[in-house]
Amino acid sequence: MTTSLKKRLLEVLKDSNLLSKEQLAEAMEIQKTQGGNLGTIMLKKGFIKEKDLAILLSSSLNLPLLNLSRFSIDPEVVRLIPERIAKQYHVIPVSKMGSNLTLCMSDPLNIFAIDDIKILTSYNIDPVISTDKEIADAIHNYYGAESRQLAQILKEVKEADENEPLEIASAQERDVIDIQEAAKQSKVAPIVKVVNLMVTEALESRASDIHVEPQENNLRIRYRIDGALREAFSLPKKDQNAIITRLKIMSGLDITEWRVPQDGRFRIRMRDREVDFRVSILPTNHGGKIVMRALDKSSLNVGLDKLGYLPEPLKILERAITKPYGMILITGPTGSGKSTTLYSVITRLNTSEKNIVTIEDPVEYQVEGITQIQVNPGIEFTFAKGLRSILRQTPDIVLIGEIRDFETADIAIKASLTGQLLFSTLHTNDACGAITRLIDMGVEPFLVASSLIAVAAQRLCRKICENCKEPYEVTPTVLKRLDIKTPKDVVFYHGKGCNKCNNTGYLGRMGTLEVLLVDDAIRDMVVKGKSSDEIKEYAVSRGMKTLRQNAFQKALAGLTTIEEVLRITTEG
Repeated sequence: MTTSLKKRLLEVLKDSNLLSKEQLAEAMEIQKTQGGNLGTIMLKKGFIKEKDLAILLSSSLNLPLLNLSRFSIDPEVVRLIPERIAKQYHVIPVSKMGSNLTLCMSDPLNIFAIDDIKILTSYNIDPVISTDKEIADAIHNYYGAESRQLAQILKEVKEADENEPLEIASAQERDVIDIQEAAKQSKVAPIVKVVNLMVTEALESRASDIHVEPQENNLRIRYRIDGALREAFSLPKKDQNAIITRLKIMSGLDITEWRVPQDGRFRIRMRDREVDFRVSILPTNHGGKIVMRALDKSSLNVGLDKLGYLPEPLKILERAITKPYGMILITGPTGSGKSTTLYSVITRLNTSEKNIVTIEDPVEYQVEGITQIQVNPGIEFTFAKGLRSILRQTPDIVLIGEIRDFETADIAIKASLTGQLLFSTLHTNDACGAITRLIDMGVEPFLVASSLIAVAAQRLCRKICENCKEPYEVTPTVLKRLDIKTPKDVVFYHGKGCNKCNNTGYLGRMGTLEVLLVDDAIRDMVVKGKSSDEIKEYAVSRGMKTLRQNAFQKALAGLTTIEEVLRITTEG
């Protein structure tokens, strides 16, 4: 605020009957000698009431006076400003419209607060006025509600530990679990609350996985966010069996079995959003470790063009999926987004004229209008046996979760040659490597050459946080490792770290794609037994962009960092 506004406020204070000239002079003298806010000084001296000061500020500065106790604030708006900043400047955001953020302040003359929050949020700030008490109450009510709830729940489940020291049983004693007691404790309110809050907090944090990990003295909870694991909190060892049993009950698993791995799933609804969780339990020397993979069905409806791919490889893939028959493979390591891409493809192809059948282990996303089958090795219902049965159902499009062996690969390729469009995944480093992998499995090269339409290699790279994005200088050593010609005067970016991205510099992920479209020359090379390196060299000469080249284009566009390009790609 300008100096003229401060003078105007002083004039209003002088003209008001709320405090005497002597009191105002004393407050101004204290401010002159000791510094500080004039309003705060008058409040501390008891010269004026808080509500009266807010009314004076409102009238003198022509700013609205807001009764926060009667105002409901959207939590998404509150998250725009970190709690630390809200407490430091004694402010709270109340609404946003377009590029404007309405900020409730007790001191709208604090130009430093307005400037800092404008830089932090990238919004224009529209101040409104409320009292110190109302703002303090709003900060308490809106910030850290979940953290306080978690703290209270953890306090409840830890209360018994305060008087009883935790005793760690021997390995032999750990194998003996009181099933009835564990089942009983799993239904106790604090345990139910902990599990529910664990799941809710993970989804709020954009976690793709929840890791529940028994340690020697405690139960560690971690979330995987943007591909990296982050520790969330830990729980007492004594509650371990109850929490694992609760998760088993939710997942429809056998609570009496603690010696062998188990797989299950459950579904939750949160704010009109349905999320499936795929649950895997693995016995360890400290108890059953649980990993829960969140499968958000809403991600399937965003479309291929919203997954972050560059236009050029995406066009090639889109052209390939329009073919009436043949095989299309997606390759990449675990967690590279292969399933999301495949499901996005078949969701696009899912029309009433098409008979689409999937066989998976397990079924990840449940899609309406598509026949989905889950393999069951326990009854010898394998990918190969299931695929044979599927082909008798005259499908138009078939999705196989993964090609793992010769039998599955052989049937899949022969099916794609007899009129089906077939999609599947393989674990290879690049697109060309999928061809040699199929041949190594024992499939005849001429069958691979005849059936394959395209292979897409995929990775997920982290996006730079737009809130703390800034230019930075990449060292010559890093650029040398990149082994790609870098344009002159190019500016690279990274995130310096902020509250919004949890000081990582990254927020969210996007897909990076390398697409090999199989043409007649490549078919001839496959039949002649050429290596994957020779096929790759030919494809690059014909214009194929490698994973590294595609990721580098994202770095040039300021979407990701050079370090991230090096992390997710190999040379070439």
